[in-house]
Amino acid sequence: MTTVSTPPTHTSALKRIKRRTYEILEGAVPDKASHFCEIFIAVLVVANVIGIILESVPHIHEEFEHIFHAFDVFSVAVFSIEYVLRVWSYSEKYHAVEDSPWRGRKEYMFSFYGLVDFFSTVPFYLQLLFPGADLRVLRMFRLMRIFKLSRYNSAFEDMVAAVKAERDSFSSAVFLLFISCLLFSSLIYIIEGHDQPDVFPSIPAAMHWFVITIVSGWGNVDPVTFVGTILVILTQVLSIALAAILTGVVATAYTAQVERREALYEMEVRSVLADGVITEEEKTKLKTMQAKFGMSDDQVESIVNQMDEERRLADSHVNK
Repeated sequence: MTTVSTPPTHTSALKRIKRRTYEILEGAVPDKASHFCEIFIAVLVVANVIGIILESVPHIHEEFEHIFHAFDVFSVAVFSIEYVLRVWSYSEKYHAVEDSPWRGRKEYMFSFYGLVDFFSTVPFYLQLLFPGADLRVLRMFRLMRIFKLSRYNSAFEDMVAAVKAERDSFSSAVFLLFISCLLFSSLIYIIEGHDQPDVFPSIPAAMHWFVITIVSGWGNVDPVTFVGTILVILTQVLSIALAAILTGVVATAYTAQVERREALYEMEVRSVLADGVITEEEKTKLKTMQAKFGMSDDQVESIVNQMDEERRLADSHVNK
């Protein structure tokens, strides 16, 4: 009895569409479609942020109110479609694992980027549901759309990873800042409190002065005693020292994170070249890693040249 092959079902076609949607939105396959999607979303986000800034200017808002509203409606429609498509297609992240399709969807919905995508569009719909309510604070959530850009650039992830890697150093700096705040605020209250009771009426008020001094370098207060002047100078020197410490920690950790990404990419290249054959799948994987790590073509070329030089040295050593 002969079997007749059946044409692809509607389910398999839908699954291919879902997979392709996931690849385009996530950049899983670095092709023209995913690149166009990335540029389109990035340009729309930048235009939204510029629009929100200009909209805050009263006379510009009054003159171009209808244009701002139309652009906001268009942006919300695009971002809403993007969010729905991401939720729908994210089941493909674990398509090779026998698990519920909601595993990937829940991971996206409760991730940082999922929450950003959600809260950047919610204010628009709340305005429709509650037209008479004052939702100016919620409207500011639209500025969260700027974080959508970090999906296409590894700088934000590198910074977060750097802070996590150096959390012990950060906690030490924060502890030093807390001790300094308590000590200097108490001293300035004791020294200047009697002469300037309106400026330093209590230790919490002196803490407010200390924080402003640390952040800006000047607490907007002129001391009236000699000891108070010395204390203000020491506080300003301390602010410079703490800024230098934190900057050094962040810079070192960030550099280490970038070097770690390059090392991971180099390990992957060595693994691909181990058998001497590079398949199309391996090329795609390397391109995806390059885009994810934000590595330039010059960096990749430098790694490849270094490996070629190592291979030539090894071959010449064997021939000897």
